[in-house]
Amino acid sequence: MSEEPQKIVALVDGSAYSASVCDHAAWLSGRTGAPVELIHVLGRREAPERPDLSGAIALGARTALLEELAELDARRAKLAGQRGRAILEDARAILDKAGVAQITTRLRHGDLIEALAEVEADARMIMIGKRGEAADFAMGHLGSNLERVLRASHRPVFVASRAFRPISRMLVAWDGGASAVKAVDHIARSPLFQGLETHVVTVGSATPEALEGLAHAKASLQAAGIMAETAVLPGQPETALGKLVDEAAFDMLVMGAYGHSRIRSLIIGSTTTAMIRSCKVPVVLMR
Repeated sequence: MSEEPQKIVALVDGSAYSASVCDHAAWLSGRTGAPVELIHVLGRREAPERPDLSGAIALGARTALLEELAELDARRAKLAGQRGRAILEDARAILDKAGVAQITTRLRHGDLIEALAEVEADARMIMIGKRGEAADFAMGHLGSNLERVLRASHRPVFVASRAFRPISRMLVAWDGGASAVKAVDHIARSPLFQGLETHVVTVGSATPEALEGLAHAKASLQAAGIMAETAVLPGQPETALGKLVDEAAFDMLVMGAYGHSRIRSLIIGSTTTAMIRSCKVPVVLMR
């Protein structure tokens, strides 16, 4: 049995990716029996902020203008709250239709990372879309909130692709680093990954160290009842992994958030960022 916390936390913002986040959350819930908590965070700019006009009493027309601006801010905040509740209702409807039994919703004001810190202790997975409302689709930029979540979260992060498709084949990127070891351990312990066709690959040269690492990963998964194929791919991770995902029709990529050799500080690795940006399938990241 898994000892993971039970809740799946799905972050929804009304972007094109929100429906996909919900579809993937329903899939995760169906495989694990976990409840889903839907969270929409209203940014500080969307919260009502009535300015202090006490020092402007003698400003005449400007006082009236400031009051009008304050009323406008209040109306904007009210509309943002109504929109947030509508986003959560739409998300709940998707989960209801998919048969998710336990659903909760939470509308929060303030900072996304602060909201995440409050709930992630009870979460087995954090789910977020690759891009949010403000992301530049044409440039392939990652959403700014996604990058912040990846840096801040201590739980596995499931980065949803643009649209859901059934998941049966999983590619696990292995580089021998602590994040990769943790990813394999998590896969072995979680019911989410049971029954998926699993391939573990490392990119680079077939050194004794690389082969030993792959053998260790395979043995760990096999002990959990997961039969995995292993391979060494030539080239650079940024291109080789993405090419393999496309050519071999993998449905999901699992990898460590931090690389073994390149990353020594608490920043998301360049390989990780490149893979999320280029992959057309969901990416699960482990710290």
